[in-house]
Amino acid sequence: MGATASTPPAVRTEQIVQASRRKYWKRKRVFDFAASLLLLALSAPLLLLLAVLICLDDPRGGPIFRQTRLGLGGRRFTMYKFRTMAVDAEQQRAELAALNEMDGPVFKIRDDPRVTRIGKFLRRSSLDELPQLFNVLRGDMSIIGPRPPLPCEAAEYTDYQSLRLIVKPGLTCLWQVRTDRNAVSFAEWVEDDMEYILNASLWGDVKLMLKTPFVMLRGEGC
Repeated sequence: MGATASTPPAVRTEQIVQASRRKYWKRKRVFDFAASLLLLALSAPLLLLLAVLICLDDPRGGPIFRQTRLGLGGRRFTMYKFRTMAVDAEQQRAELAALNEMDGPVFKIRDDPRVTRIGKFLRRSSLDELPQLFNVLRGDMSIIGPRPPLPCEAAEYTDYQSLRLIVKPGLTCLWQVRTDRNAVSFAEWVEDDMEYILNASLWGDVKLMLKTPFVMLRGEGC
């Protein structure tokens, strides 16, 4: 993404804030609603199949994982995902903190021992994210936008990183479609989000939405 080292922080921040006030962000809701409705209709058989497979693989819990995330302006909402981990995964997180492979306020382990067998496939293909189409339909999220953080992650943000929250979070984003996303630092991830906010357009959203399935098919998720 574009280099920003020569741009004074105050100027950069003002540019991002001004970009987030464009009329585009209000008009985007029509695109999000129509796209999520269409995608849910097309993927309904797949959603049902995956739900059944998750329950068969680990019958101790349901197929949907609910988690509190932060949306526009830091507002809390319940985000949906297909469950890819053991039912007590959240309780195990503290024990695995030393294995975190990401810098900054993000927790990711490539070979996370909490992940179930079907969960590994869902994560590689990013199919675990599909239930978030319901979040888009409800208006909690957009199809394209910065990924929604956990409250504990956002609590560690700098003022600049908090600018990720001045637009609605998305199902997919520039970071999500990067082939090297598992090697990207959190600082680079944030810059991807800032570049999106600065240059967002309906055509850009369409291109990112069409690119995402090809990344999913390559199985480069984590």
